Amino acid sequence: MGLLSVLLKDPIIFLSIAVPLGFSVIAHEVAHGRVALLFGDDTAKLSGRLSLNPMLHLDPVGTIALFIVGFGWAKPVPVNYNKLGNSRLAIISVSLAGCVTNILIATVAIFLLQFERFGANPSFAQVLLIVARINIILGAFNLIPIPPLDGSRVLMAFLPYEAQQKLARLEPYGFFILIILIFTGVLTPVILLIQKLILALIGILFSSVK
Repeated sequence: MGLLSVLLKDPIIFLSIAVPLGFSVIAHEVAHGRVALLFGDDTAKLSGRLSLNPMLHLDPVGTIALFIVGFGWAKPVPVNYNKLGNSRLAIISVSLAGCVTNILIATVAIFLLQFERFGANPSFAQVLLIVARINIILGAFNLIPIPPLDGSRVLMAFLPYEAQQKLARLEPYGFFILIILIFTGVLTPVILLIQKLILALIGILFSSVK
């Protein structure tokens, strides 16, 4: 279901979804650029993409798709992997930065729900639940190893050169492949499995804090 139908049906629910979703997607992208900068790639910084200003990250086609079909995307933050050298640690760290950020946001939202002042407020509790749910979904989805998703970059870091090149050739068709897999339901069990793993990780984080 696209956000447009949600907006027409209930503007309040639309805002409670659209605002956390927008922030979470932007935080995901900025995290890639921030970690890339730590490893010596200033491409995102020079292009002004380390800001949380949504206007710098909106992709017109991705935004329209989100409103119409419920599946969209932001403009990817530019990363020059050549500036990262051949460091597997750098490539994996930059690739996972966005997903890790989403997992941390979800963890914070769930953590706040443990406090009565937040959890006992129905409106605030609903927003926190939406924030947690959105970020778990974003983290899980982006870990799928299909280009141009982050999981494909992580996979490439472990593949021999020839296999990397074959996987990279899929990138121009990646979104079309993803759309087909999503709407045919093929990816559903994969996403659910990754979500369960993320929830297990969040559980471990909570237990370590306690």
